[in-house]
Amino acid sequence: MRAHIFSFLIIVLCWLSADAQLMAEKSSSNRADSLRGHLTEYRTCYDLNYYHLDVKINIEDRSISGSNEFRFTATKTFKVLQFDLFSNLKVEKVVYQGADVPFKREFNAVFLTFPNEIKIAEHKSFTVFYSGKPVVAKNPPWDGGFIFKRDKSDNPWISVACQGFGASSWWPTKDHQSDEVDSMLISISIPKGLDEISNGQLRSVIDQKDGYNQFNWFVSNPINNYNVTFYIGKYAHWKDSYAGEKGPLSIDYWSLDEDSTKARPHWDADVKRMLKSFEHWFGPYPFYEDGYKLVQAPHLGMEHQSAVAYGNGFKQGYLGRDYSKSAANWGLKFDYLTVHESGHEWFGNSITSKDIADMWIHEAFTSYSETIFLDSYYGDQAGSEYVISSRKIIRNDSPIIGTYGLNTEGSSDMYYKGANMIHTIRALINNDEKFRLMLRGMNKKFYHQTVTTAEIEQYIRRFTGLKLTGFFDQYLRKAAIPVLEFKIEASGKLAYRWKTDVAKFDMPVSVTLKPGSYQLIYPGNKWKTSAIDPAIKKETFSIDPNFYVNIKSN
Repeated sequence: MRAHIFSFLIIVLCWLSADAQLMAEKSSSNRADSLRGHLTEYRTCYDLNYYHLDVKINIEDRSISGSNEFRFTATKTFKVLQFDLFSNLKVEKVVYQGADVPFKREFNAVFLTFPNEIKIAEHKSFTVFYSGKPVVAKNPPWDGGFIFKRDKSDNPWISVACQGFGASSWWPTKDHQSDEVDSMLISISIPKGLDEISNGQLRSVIDQKDGYNQFNWFVSNPINNYNVTFYIGKYAHWKDSYAGEKGPLSIDYWSLDEDSTKARPHWDADVKRMLKSFEHWFGPYPFYEDGYKLVQAPHLGMEHQSAVAYGNGFKQGYLGRDYSKSAANWGLKFDYLTVHESGHEWFGNSITSKDIADMWIHEAFTSYSETIFLDSYYGDQAGSEYVISSRKIIRNDSPIIGTYGLNTEGSSDMYYKGANMIHTIRALINNDEKFRLMLRGMNKKFYHQTVTTAEIEQYIRRFTGLKLTGFFDQYLRKAAIPVLEFKIEASGKLAYRWKTDVAKFDMPVSVTLKPGSYQLIYPGNKWKTSAIDPAIKKETFSIDPNFYVNIKSN
């Protein structure tokens, strides 16, 4: 994240960076970006069904070796497909039906040629064998790659964070968010004496008799490749369960052994009440079969599906920062990392954007999950104050939707500008039960699916019955937010209009037409007038703060 303002703004800015997304701005687009971000016929020709990632991690020389099996269904008849692996890692061979098959590289893309045509609807598989030294992250999780650290007792403590950077930075995969495998086996071999945690449920630990143990984790639900992870270290492990909407949900806690005495009470304070809040507002936890894990990580945090990475130092707020100087100190009522990264299980992991350009779907709704959490336990005023206070660090300098087909995210405003956009929709609905049912309905309709912005927009418009086409165009596709221009005329009437980049913008907004209350008006891009109480002057006229707009007297 780039700092913009100091004191409170620095604090809230940290909220943005804490989400553990790669927000570094890319230089000009190039062929490598296109190969990574664009869905060509070589990627759309096959639909992934299953992966078996089987690798050995050599901690001493920071290398990896092993294989990944791709099982797929052909969506058309083809002979050549693309998978992805960073060019610093060597493809040793690709095996199909027991024989090596030819391949060629272009940047980080690998094009595999089959000996015969794969027919539409056929189920096939191939296995990629590879080795090398993955990129080591310089500033994880914002800078992607492997993380090699040591705990206070000098034991190895290792993990990976690769969202945005690319899962293909450490294993062969179709590196595009639009295609998720239905299930996956993750086999990670590490030196004996250490623990390894990955996504899903642990099936077995196998003694390999070469000084390594192989940990086998099975993921029963669809998973996006950037969520696939591992954690290696000296861990303490304890179990719990939550009586959720779909029955008992297994909870597994993994902290460094040396931190377990402070981790237990801290996580106990937030996890179950977080799950209760989110299930009430969003619907059932999306991965009951795989359970919920919270794992202490050697970086700040990441929403790794069913194995959430935690690195917030067992503090309330964000890294224990002082929120008292902010407009609202509600951030100290919960552990930001536990709540935010777990919110991604619904928005990001279950509902996933097809293109990284639509990452606002992940970040806006998940950022708003913090408001939802506060609403659940401290009331809607607490939630409103929290999300409204975040506006001070929104830049509004570029759109929050990125460029499609180039693996390019939009502005980091996707976090709290996005959250305030959702808060504005809530204000427009003006019925919290309907708003709650909208969020639950979204999670039911798009359960375990990859989606586009257009699909989310259409769902919200249809559910609410609101005319939101211009609304979404302005908030998502333009840099600026709407400005309500107004003047109180000599005749005693209020004149008003929207100043927007989008033509025919007609969002209703609540304003003070009389002291002590807000009433809806219906501005357009042309001037309109309404009666106003004589007691309301230019200086006292205001907009309901739950609407994220600017105001300007004319």
